[in-house]
Amino acid sequence: MATAELVHTSIAPSLLGREDFALISELVPEGSRVLDVGCGEGQLLHWLVENKNVKGRGIELESDKVYRAIARGLSVYQGDINQGLQAYSDQAFDVVILSQTLQETKAPLDVMREMLRIGAKVVVTFPNFAHWQVRLSLMLQGRAPQTKLLPYAWYNSPNIRVLSICDFNMMVKEQGWRVERELFLAGKRHVRYFPNLFAEVAICLVTR
Repeated sequence: MATAELVHTSIAPSLLGREDFALISELVPEGSRVLDVGCGEGQLLHWLVENKNVKGRGIELESDKVYRAIARGLSVYQGDINQGLQAYSDQAFDVVILSQTLQETKAPLDVMREMLRIGAKVVVTFPNFAHWQVRLSLMLQGRAPQTKLLPYAWYNSPNIRVLSICDFNMMVKEQGWRVERELFLAGKRHVRYFPNLFAEVAICLVTR
């Protein structure tokens, strides 16, 4: 049986200590209109504004993170992404980013539809719950898996949706959308083969 080849990625250097941020930055065109959904304290959005001259906006639910993002000089407002996208007009942005948040949404399909309505392209990153360590943990312990990437107990985890790379791709296909580019990470390394088994994080560029 073939195994996954893991190589050090040469796509971009680590950005703000986050390899997924580095790969996301590669998918955002210079000077584009960007909405970062669930932007946290605005680290990625601030970097894109400063280094890629994007016209950036952000949405974040937690008020303390909103304040920190605003302190960076960013245009960020407090809102629930399950309801906070309706105010934007069709194709208001060139790129909409949803980083490590899809699995925390109550209605992920509705969120995806709204992002593709307001943005020409959507960059989505999410943890792959089909990673081999997750599978092994469940098989050996018979309990909800806890790994370095997914350290939470079942009762305090923010992850209310459990999805794999295959699940995400099936959803995209069923909706008639397209995945224009896929990048996969295991730690700081780029996964080239069997990502549904060997990748910890997926970074997908989706269009209608």
